[in-house]
Amino acid sequence: MSRLDPYNKKKPPYRFSVGLMIIFSGLYCFGIACAADKLDVSIALLGMEQEKHIPLSLLRPVIDDTGQSGAEQGISDNNTTGQFTGQSFQLTSMKVKPEQSPNQAFLELHRQGTRLFLLNLPADKLIEIADMPEAKDSLLFNIGARDDALRTHECRANLLHTIPSRAMLADALAQYLTWKRWNEWFLVVGRHPQDKAYADALKRAAKRYGHKIVEEKVWTFEPGARRTDSGHTREQEEVNAFTQVGDYDILIVADERDEFGEFLNYRTYLPRPVGGSHGLSPAAWSGVHEQWGATQFQRRYQEKNGRWMTDRDFSAWVAVRSIGEAATRTAGKQTDKLKAFILSDEFNLAAFKGRPVTYRDWNGQLRQPLLITSPRLMISVSPQKGFLHQYSTLDTLGYDRPESKCGK
Repeated sequence: MSRLDPYNKKKPPYRFSVGLMIIFSGLYCFGIACAADKLDVSIALLGMEQEKHIPLSLLRPVIDDTGQSGAEQGISDNNTTGQFTGQSFQLTSMKVKPEQSPNQAFLELHRQGTRLFLLNLPADKLIEIADMPEAKDSLLFNIGARDDALRTHECRANLLHTIPSRAMLADALAQYLTWKRWNEWFLVVGRHPQDKAYADALKRAAKRYGHKIVEEKVWTFEPGARRTDSGHTREQEEVNAFTQVGDYDILIVADERDEFGEFLNYRTYLPRPVGGSHGLSPAAWSGVHEQWGATQFQRRYQEKNGRWMTDRDFSAWVAVRSIGEAATRTAGKQTDKLKAFILSDEFNLAAFKGRPVTYRDWNGQLRQPLLITSPRLMISVSPQKGFLHQYSTLDTLGYDRPESKCGK
């Protein structure tokens, strides 16, 4: 992508704060009048139980709430302003077993009158639900599936995405590596389909930004007994032998299942940094994020849940807050009006990212800056300076409108 774009146009300046509007509205909408016009907004979170997974480090908690705590945080934030605007938000959560179809759970929630859904499901299950006749009058938010196909050719008019795609994550990292001039990559890919999908996104990003993959290998070692007395010795020897390749600037790892990526740090044959799914990593959210009011937001979340917010929690929070913002602006809960406002130029949402987030009207993807993080510090934020776009620099992350078959 060209770094010099003479057609770069700035968006209109950020409008008058919604928070101030709500405060002023509270001066005349308070007490009996608001109670009489109170609007109840029901939101459902539908997820699937995950395979039990032991983290590579005991410092990482086992998380199995499928974004529920993030959604609950969003409900709390919506209701804080809802007390002034006469709106009340409720969350219903359902989780199905892997062998069960989520379709019946969706139908049950739909029969109860719910039309706003957060879905933490695999891509194929998302498509099944989005194509159901009952879903045509619903608005669905994908908070978990990173598949690029959902944003390029498997789009659905009733489906929005708050989780970043793999292409967005890979582009965010590649932009930073362009700035660092770390142009030669050693790519290590895991053995699972999602690892290969992330590797494909990384290869696309490398080509897009002028990087070169000088070596590519597949990690085939089965996860070992790393907690045995000699476990570290085996890992040390395996990684050292595996990484004896020609020179490169950075080792890029594609290990979405979190089976081996952490083993590579400090054990490579050549003293090189590690990035990708581990090490120097792109993310929508991280516990190391402290800027733009994120510290206070993080502390509220941590005090309530006893852990830091994850990407999926943040995606659920953004989805709930998007509904709340649209409901406040449109003074209603009709899904067609909510969707039209969310996809319009009038919508923007403060999300502790330094600039408002918006949605792409052609495929429903949330535009957002992405964090470049290490395990303990935030390193940078993408898009990087110098990567320009004729509409929004956020559209330099992931597939742009001309690259997508959606909305055409």
